[in-house]
Amino acid sequence: MEISRKNLRNEVLERIKYVKTCVMARELCLLVRTNRAVLEPSDVEEVCRYISALCKEEGCGEPSELCMKAAKAVSSVDEEKYLDLCAQSCVKCGEAKRPLPKKDAYVA
Repeated sequence: MEISRKNLRNEVLERIKYVKTCVMARELCLLVRTNRAVLEPSDVEEVCRYISALCKEEGCGEPSELCMKAAKAVSSVDEEKYLDLCAQSCVKCGEAKRPLPKKDAYVA
């Protein structure tokens, strides 16, 4: 019984980590991309750097690097380059880690 509890605990902790990093990064990215017209470039740069750190924490190097490049493009006032890098980062993020679907557990 104790082994099942430990396994379930590990699954739950992995899902929590996923939400704290990947889900948070995706939500912030979507929020910035859909509202960039009302945000200052410094706001966008700050959030992109934070998103990059979240991706790096989860071990997703390529999305992290692309997001950091997008943050730098915002400060260089190259919106087209920023949007392209941001879109690439989002695609890579979508290809990255996703938790496995939860198995149906039989509980007696």
